[in-house]
Amino acid sequence: MEIRVQGGDLNKAIKVLKRKLQQDGLYRELRQRRFHEKSSIKRRRKAEDAQRRLRKKQKRLQQR
Repeated sequence: MEIRVQGGDLNKAIKVLKRKLQQDGLYRELRQRRFHEKSSIKRRRKAEDAQRRLRKKQKRLQQR
């Protein structure tokens, strides 16, 4: 991942970097990896995430 600093504004570049990392899901993954997650809980979480993505996709399609 590459962030370019334009006009010497380092604070804005850091803000852009944080936004991109959040959109990639890096912060969420770090929180999840902090402790061991049982496989049954991991399956449940992945199923819930899939449902959330499906609802989000359907909502976007309805708005068009």
